[in-house]
Amino acid sequence: MTVDRATVEALSQLLRAAEATGVAVEPITGVIPAGDIDTAYEVQSLSVEAWTAAGRRIVGRKIGLTNPKVQAQLGVDQPDFGVLFADMAVPDGGNMSVGAVLQPRVEAELAFVLQSDLDVSQPTADEVAAAVGAVAPAIEIVGSRISGWRIGIVDTVADNGSSAAFVLGDNRSAIADVDLVGCFMTMTCAGDGGDIEVVSSGTGADCLGSPLIAATWLAGELARRGNPLRAGDVILTGALGPMVDVVAGSRYSVEISGVGNVSVAFSHE
Repeated sequence: MTVDRATVEALSQLLRAAEATGVAVEPITGVIPAGDIDTAYEVQSLSVEAWTAAGRRIVGRKIGLTNPKVQAQLGVDQPDFGVLFADMAVPDGGNMSVGAVLQPRVEAELAFVLQSDLDVSQPTADEVAAAVGAVAPAIEIVGSRISGWRIGIVDTVADNGSSAAFVLGDNRSAIADVDLVGCFMTMTCAGDGGDIEVVSSGTGADCLGSPLIAATWLAGELARRGNPLRAGDVILTGALGPMVDVVAGSRYSVEISGVGNVSVAFSHE
């Protein structure tokens, strides 16, 4: 089934309205066939065009669905990507309202900050590593404009990779100094009562085998689509452990061995 341009535009408007109003919508799988990822990216692209026309500034990309546990959580079997905007950035240690994001969840990641362009359609991992100027610990705050997180791959792709916000830790490391595969991540949650519990854990190997493999996939995919990564871009390389539902009044802290720490708190609405 071919999805016509009017339907693509209508879906973009629907998802943008859901974000603006805070009212989630029904899944769009079915309107877009379950395997039609290219059409889902057309919806995403129209939304990005509308947002940039309204003054939002692109600062990078996020890779999603790289962790097998996250794929199992959401019932998908391949990665995707979304666009990061400057207004999505939250300071390390900062606070945001839990109501600012529809159905918020958090996940811990390694972030790459590029020092050079990546415009090769089939880059090698070495080429991508050479383009990385710094590695930082990160928390991605994801949200879904689809009711109940009832998403398939086309839903999350069309919904800008379920992007909402992100936090970069203050620590910066050279990529050569980081054990991308063996680094261990622990995420803890400190609630209103002061109790601290581990809510997620994993390693670099849980992100498509390595965050560098994920970033290499992204670089090639974007170059193939005619929108390559550029110097200065931030790449959120994908979850190192399972996503965690956000609880208002809690602070989520991430420690990644050999990389550093990052945290964010969520206030009550």
